[in-house]
Amino acid sequence: MENQTQIFGIRAVIEAVNAGETIDKVFLQKGLKGDLFSELESLLNRNSINVSYVPIEKLNRLTNKNHQGAVAQISPIEFHDLETLVMNVMESGKTALFLLLDQLSDVRNFGAIIRTAECTGVNGIIIQKKGGAPVNGDTIKTSAGAVFKMPICKVDHIKDAVFYMQSSGIKVIAATEKTDDTVYDVSFTEPCAIIMGSEDRGINPSILKVVDAKAKLPLLGEIESLNVSVACGAFLYEAVRQRRS
Repeated sequence: MENQTQIFGIRAVIEAVNAGETIDKVFLQKGLKGDLFSELESLLNRNSINVSYVPIEKLNRLTNKNHQGAVAQISPIEFHDLETLVMNVMESGKTALFLLLDQLSDVRNFGAIIRTAECTGVNGIIIQKKGGAPVNGDTIKTSAGAVFKMPICKVDHIKDAVFYMQSSGIKVIAATEKTDDTVYDVSFTEPCAIIMGSEDRGINPSILKVVDAKAKLPLLGEIESLNVSVACGAFLYEAVRQRRS
């Protein structure tokens, strides 16, 4: 799967971007210089494509071909337009349930969340263009193929998606420890979107300031946090429970 979703070489990556290929992430060699390399950097920046600067050893592990300091990961899926997806769901008469992932970085957590989201009737997942986990072979495997069934949208900033959800009549709920309310104190019965944060930092504080509600999971042991995919599952199934009762 990885070899089928890679493009290597500076010129090849430039041509792929210009051709409109759906690129999840580009790995560039640290310290590399040159006019063509600078052209690629500018092109990636203009198109808001996720870039990671890595040592040459990392690129050599990604491919044994002549990569010239640039390897791109091509997404195996087409991403959806947020406004169109939200409009279609709201007009369908369904009680909307969306999931927003604030720079979740681990592809296996991402895949596990996609799988759970598909099983719990989530209408779509929204991720940020930069800083998040890509859709790659590990994501597909961990999701058990659910990635091909779940609409996924990419946005420049998660906060923009929050504001759009709210303007569309969708309640935005943040999964965070920075609250006294538990997941059992918050209503998920109306159209809503749940935000899950990154593995190490949680939800960005600027996003927490604009959400409609915050909720946490009660932790009864000595460990102070859950794996994000496990926590996400608990939130989604509480939404299912409330909507079926």
